Amino acid sequence: MTHPHLIATAADAQQFVLGGRARFTLVSKPTGKRYTYRVSKAKDTDDVFFASLLVGQNNEQDYEYIGFTKNGNALIPGRKGNPSHPAFLGLDWALRQFSAGKMPEQLEIWHEGRCARCGRALTDPASIEAGFGPECINHI
Repeated sequence: MTHPHLIATAADAQQFVLGGRARFTLVSKPTGKRYTYRVSKAKDTDDVFFASLLVGQNNEQDYEYIGFTKNGNALIPGRKGNPSHPAFLGLDWALRQFSAGKMPEQLEIWHEGRCARCGRALTDPASIEAGFGPECINHI
């Protein structure tokens, strides 16, 4: 059995990341290095998502904007984004892999037990495993 907060497939990972209010951590299995991101859907559009990186200790507020993606295909640097930073490169690479239907063996993606669409805490085991609440899963 896999851990319920570990996302196992590329399709599930892409669906979660593009849920609208996703917070997740990418972990490199070979190095153990990890980065935590927040990806939020832009208002007034269905295909633009803003990516931010956790840069401090406060998991609610210490995020810094790094770029955006259209339909989750690749990460495009924003004004403050540094396209050579390992966290930017990691998310860009992961998005490209997910959109190609590949879940890299050397990568883990973990969610924190909150719905990727609305951000509410998930309590039902099936919802925790899916990464979406029972109402939100019907909207994706």
